[in-house]
Amino acid sequence: MAANDRVRVRGLSIYRPIIYGNTAVVLTQKEREALSSPDHTHRWTVAVRSAASAPDSDIVGGADDISYFVKRVTFKLHDTYPNPTRNVDKPPFEVSETGWGEFEIQIRITFVPESGEKAVLTYHHLKLHPWVAAGSGEPEIPPLDAAMKMGPVHSWQYDEIVFNDPFQSFLNILTAHPPTPLPKHRSRPVPFHTAHPASLEASRGGVPEFTQQMEKDEAERLENARKTIVAETDTWRAKLIAKEKELQRLQKQFKDLTKSQGGR
Repeated sequence: MAANDRVRVRGLSIYRPIIYGNTAVVLTQKEREALSSPDHTHRWTVAVRSAASAPDSDIVGGADDISYFVKRVTFKLHDTYPNPTRNVDKPPFEVSETGWGEFEIQIRITFVPESGEKAVLTYHHLKLHPWVAAGSGEPEIPPLDAAMKMGPVHSWQYDEIVFNDPFQSFLNILTAHPPTPLPKHRSRPVPFHTAHPASLEASRGGVPEFTQQMEKDEAERLENARKTIVAETDTWRAKLIAKEKELQRLQKQFKDLTKSQGGR
């Protein structure tokens, strides 16, 4: 390796879009009876994948092999599972299991040595149950037989791994593997259920698909949230300044009053 390969390219940032989350399906009665744990009701897969999906695939994301920058993904499952810490050192970076309950999964992404980057840690709440609108209009979990007819439950989060000031050698690796561009607009039907009750209006069938429009919408949402925080900060700063001025006025008034009384 040349000496300049370990020199960081200052002022440059390069990112790779990923998704992490899970897909879950209801087990049939026969499948449940065949398990060593017959109380398990669902089969699920948690994964870290590229954001783009392969054409005509029923898998969410995963069009690209991300092992050129990801060395290992560690999934920390609930302690009731045998060997709850699962290390996956090659693609697909995923773990499949059965179970009956939802819980938080810790996901640690370790990068290839050439990156010189520290591992990143994130969390995902395993989603098993779909939501349907109840008579009151509030979402509720349907019975298993009804949920089975709805198809897979999807819960996925889009994210971007950003590498700031990368080593030249690592930059060469990244540029040699450009990510598959996300489609501009959704081309697949929206699944009946995704992670949020807001998707109750969605049509039945299909697999989630991340698009440039969704990426844009997320960026706009974050920018709007940033503007809201800045505006609220300015409002509270103005209130604080006003209170400080009021305190100074009262302190001066008290000092003058004390001085006048002391002179009697």
